[in-house]
Amino acid sequence: MAIVIVVTNQKGGVGKTTTAIHLAHGLSMHGKRVLILDFDPQGQAAIALGLEAAPGIFNLLINGLAEVRETRRDNLHIIPGNNTTAAAQIQLNSESRPLSHIRDALKSLMRRYDYFILDTAPSAGGVQERAIFASNHVLLPTATDFLSSDGLVRGYEMIAQLREQRQWKGSLLGILPTFYDEISKESRAHLAAFKKNFPKAVLPPIHHATILRECASEGVTIFEKNPKSRAGREYSKLIKVALQRA
Repeated sequence: MAIVIVVTNQKGGVGKTTTAIHLAHGLSMHGKRVLILDFDPQGQAAIALGLEAAPGIFNLLINGLAEVRETRRDNLHIIPGNNTTAAAQIQLNSESRPLSHIRDALKSLMRRYDYFILDTAPSAGGVQERAIFASNHVLLPTATDFLSSDGLVRGYEMIAQLREQRQWKGSLLGILPTFYDEISKESRAHLAAFKKNFPKAVLPPIHHATILRECASEGVTIFEKNPKSRAGREYSKLIKVALQRA
């Protein structure tokens, strides 16, 4: 059965989608069959892979149709999202679909893949909670600044609430510091605070890197553009953690 990893944070701009696609592509390069599901209405997971956004998530959640698409990369597929994903969330809530709705929607795909990577929108509101509930592990990317720290705390509290009140059985894969800049006093201070407050959960940071923005604009991953770069080496470390823990 597939392992489900949700990449989430209640704040945008923390490298969540970048992390999701690199985690997925890296696992696929290790011979794992991987499916990305883009639950963010911006549909940027597909775009970052050089593909078009599409209403795949809406059709999965509302119509029960799994429209899996090729990514032109071995072992890596995607169910893309777009602005219709927001409409799906409204409908899920208005119809009081259960917390297990996303988990139930994935059952027919479980034996086809080794990993599901779920990219979520930076807000609570129904889909994010259902995505976490569907997961075995949660990865929390967070930029090393004040506002991102607040989003991290709220995300961590949501996980604890789902575990305590809704009997979620998953675990925290880790907290991934992003946009790290050792020259910045603020960046260093927040990384130190993460390690102090979550001593066993903080993963090696991803440094701020222009090359990652270039990858997104070109529709490629760092493993395709320059795997030996610092960003490539840092995301490779994340892949090893996922293979060991998940």
